[in-house]
Amino acid sequence: MPSQLVCRPERGFPVAALRVAGTLDQVTGDALQQAVRLRLADQPTVLLLDVARLRIGDPVGLSALSSIACQAFEWPDVPVVLCGADSRTTAMLSDVPECAGLDFAGDFAGALAAARAETVPPRIRVRMRPVPDACRQVRRLVTQACETWNRAGLTSTATLIATELVANVVRHARTSMEVTLRPLNGERLGITVRDRSRRMPKPADAGLSDPGGRGLRLVRDLTDAWGVLPVTDGKVVWTRMRADAR
Repeated sequence: MPSQLVCRPERGFPVAALRVAGTLDQVTGDALQQAVRLRLADQPTVLLLDVARLRIGDPVGLSALSSIACQAFEWPDVPVVLCGADSRTTAMLSDVPECAGLDFAGDFAGALAAARAETVPPRIRVRMRPVPDACRQVRRLVTQACETWNRAGLTSTATLIATELVANVVRHARTSMEVTLRPLNGERLGITVRDRSRRMPKPADAGLSDPGGRGLRLVRDLTDAWGVLPVTDGKVVWTRMRADAR
């Protein structure tokens, strides 16, 4: 009988919570990663995985958990907590160096209540239509955010990056978008743009005389880190920058 895995999300931003039941192996690992990516796209404060009813079918299935830990650490920089893991699961994970970033909690309900009681870090999230005026709107939004969060040294770079990301949606994705700004530790700033197109962006090798194609090269060159998170209903392009990243 084929392996089965059921992933049921618990509603309630800013905490991402997912109840996982069934067998985790090479076949079902992709389903778990897709479910987690969808939760990470909301940029939660923490990701809780209720694994009390999860069975690890083979060592290959552990790669899904290690990939989740690495993804969450890289972006959106949130802890991953496994709730209700039995002794066998805990022992298997302890032997995998890539899973060292995972945290553990005994009770899912208790961990969920504690996480929801934590102070929510500041952020700005707006929905925009794919119209040319969206670029002007996001520049004004980023300027105000940098002033409010004492990130004035990032204003020029951040407005340029945000404009390029939004312009890409206007020109190529042509869908509604969600723009999120977050102040990060170390006087850094995070900017993400989520759209409803699954077309993956990539930096173009534009020539000197080409009118466009340099947008993502600017994003790559002017940010501390950036990437694309594909989700079932589109994608999230994320960036992270600091004042001395240039």
